[in-house]
Amino acid sequence: MTTTSAVTDPRSLITEENVKKVLQVDKGSDAVLKSWKVVDFTKGGDNFACLVTSVEAKYSKNGEDDCDVSYVVKLNPHRNFGDFQEIEPILFTKEGKFYEELVPLLNEVLTSVGEEPLRFPKSFLISLEEEKEQLYFEDLRARGFKMSDRKKGMDKCHADLVISELARLHSASYLLKERFLGGKAIATKYEFLTKDFTTFTPNSKEMFVTWMGKGVDTGVMMLEKVGGYETAIAWLKSMKPEIGHLLSTGLQSTRLNNIGHGDCWNNNILFRYDKEGQPVEVMLVDLQVCREASIACDLNYFLYTSLTGDVRKPNLDRFLSLYHSTYERVLEGTDTPMPFTEEDVWEEFRSKNKLGLLFAMVIVPAILMEPEEAPDFSDTDLETLMADFRALALEKLKSNPLCKPRFLAVFDELMEVGLIS
Repeated sequence: MTTTSAVTDPRSLITEENVKKVLQVDKGSDAVLKSWKVVDFTKGGDNFACLVTSVEAKYSKNGEDDCDVSYVVKLNPHRNFGDFQEIEPILFTKEGKFYEELVPLLNEVLTSVGEEPLRFPKSFLISLEEEKEQLYFEDLRARGFKMSDRKKGMDKCHADLVISELARLHSASYLLKERFLGGKAIATKYEFLTKDFTTFTPNSKEMFVTWMGKGVDTGVMMLEKVGGYETAIAWLKSMKPEIGHLLSTGLQSTRLNNIGHGDCWNNNILFRYDKEGQPVEVMLVDLQVCREASIACDLNYFLYTSLTGDVRKPNLDRFLSLYHSTYERVLEGTDTPMPFTEEDVWEEFRSKNKLGLLFAMVIVPAILMEPEEAPDFSDTDLETLMADFRALALEKLKSNPLCKPRFLAVFDELMEVGLIS
């Protein structure tokens, strides 16, 4: 069911009362708000499931009157698109509860074994009032964090930081489960982790299956334009009926489930760089589809959407080995045994390659679009939206020299290992 929201500009949801609350949580109860304003800073294509803006505030404290601070604010965009008006509050609840309920526990587990806290931005206010959902975070730009160039794809140094942080997130959730929940699934206590593509609303499975199916159709047309990929085209067509099964059950593992990011791709990852321009620290943002799922879901999602083939393929062994060793390091010195071998990681990774391919087909063409070309999610017609996306993807295949090798590399790799045959 689609509803129509009375909110015409989500920025109007930001109130002085909330800005004051955020300021005092961050700077202390003696901080006095002097003025504030909303300042947009993102571009088209940076965010799809929410509206992200910022608040710049001036305040006084301890006799100093000219203090400045800024906060990143995520707002319910109230898009009139399919079931998104019903899904958006669920996404905000998932991220809000993740920060409120799980981040403190996961960090406690990590620091107890000598690890640093997880690299997420600080959250200052989680407001989940119906139709007024808003989340306030520290502005990581103040610490020098920024998004890497999504068109170029990440190199080894960037990818190493991300892989290591995913391993720390996964291993922390495993320790939490083993130490405090008797080995039971974390979602048995934190139900918000169970909400996913197929269970957001009664109609969400159909919507996402249709969406992914259109993505497969676009992939087929792109391969037909290139030529010479008849085997891959036939395989994609035969796989299309599996999409519903992949989205509803393919995310899970029989024994390698941990809390995962769920949407780990270039736009949801920020880096801090040294003077030589090398990445030295990573921050994972946007936990709106966090879930308890196979460790290989995050790995596939990240590696096949955010890296080019010439970085991913020769370094895949290195990346999965790094993941295993980081996970193992977190467990060292505890009475919790390592739950899998490096060979198990490989097996699990390959078992989820179809998911990696699915998301690559949808995300890679979007990554290579210009901000002004980003899909308009205010469109209420899925057919129109996906038709526009397909036309842009096919145009990029012809006009953008980065598109063809990045798109084809995924198919070449999976044909080489026998997944596509």
